Amino acid sequence: MPREAGRHPQTYRTALTITLVAALLAAVLGAMPIALLIAAFAIPVVYITYLYDVNMWEDAPVAVTGLGFLLTGVLAALFTLAWLNWMPFNSAVGGTDGIVAAMPTLTGFLVAAVAVPVVGELIRQVGPLVLASRPAFDDLMDGLTFGVISGVAYASFDTLVRHWDLLTGGMVVGQPTQLASLVFLEGFVKPLVMGTATGLAVAEFSGLGKGYDGFTGRYFGGLLLAIVANILFSGGVYLLGFVGTPSLSLVLQVLWGLLVLGLLILRLRTVLQTALLEGALEAASRAEDAEQGDALGFCPRCEMPLLPGAAFCSACGQSARGRSKVSAGSSAVEAPPKSGGAKPSSTGSATSEEGEK
Repeated sequence: MPREAGRHPQTYRTALTITLVAALLAAVLGAMPIALLIAAFAIPVVYITYLYDVNMWEDAPVAVTGLGFLLTGVLAALFTLAWLNWMPFNSAVGGTDGIVAAMPTLTGFLVAAVAVPVVGELIRQVGPLVLASRPAFDDLMDGLTFGVISGVAYASFDTLVRHWDLLTGGMVVGQPTQLASLVFLEGFVKPLVMGTATGLAVAEFSGLGKGYDGFTGRYFGGLLLAIVANILFSGGVYLLGFVGTPSLSLVLQVLWGLLVLGLLILRLRTVLQTALLEGALEAASRAEDAEQGDALGFCPRCEMPLLPGAAFCSACGQSARGRSKVSAGSSAVEAPPKSGGAKPSSTGSATSEEGEK
């Protein structure tokens, strides 16, 4: 949530903390329906509220909510129902019914740890790609944001379907550690893993510069990263579900999920830095261009917005003296074609080149 860092840095952090404590407390007391509902929708509701507050929807909340959240949620619920009914093995994370199978099976691993994460990631790409291809949402930050929305939506509806028996079963008598770990894993770790992975992939679809990059090699590289991260997460959760007691296996699953999430967040910070730099330069350029009557120009090397009259690109240091001068009412200098070329990756190369400069 980078755009709230300078205004209300504690607001959403406090909201997430309250929901986390409430969900864990309900789980410890055995009120699993309440705990699961809070955990399933805590992160999506807080995140969507944040996007509305900072007006990242460009006054199009219906389209963003429908394509980014509801569409993904419905597809996730249908897909989870389909594969759970088609492959009736113990897919509940950590054996939430208190029974852990003796040994994992090859079929179970291939379905739960490979096929489901791959198809799930492809489902999570649908809505964000449609949104990111619109002219109003072609910035790197837009693609990243829509990917996060889709990821947390998928996780929420997937959790509801997987644990429908706990959601409709009333009070549960069990070990507090087991129930609390389940809620934390399903309601907080899983949404952040899926949201971050999908956001990184869609960010490469948006890219830098004018318009969106589309289906480039960088996008498929980001998609592969997201798929691998989800396979690692799901595979670890599946295998650790057969270790020891249900309480121990859930604790190990949480630790594994936090490890995968930590690696994704390290990557995410680099992308956020590039996205915020693009947004800041574009805002400054548009403000000055509006006064001078010029159109927005982009660096031919890294595709970051150029400040009016700048001799060098503020991001990569490329000389801007050779770019065409545009008069009021004429078109801006076109960025290189988005289909490929020598453009550096949108996820951090601009900042590294600045340091070398």
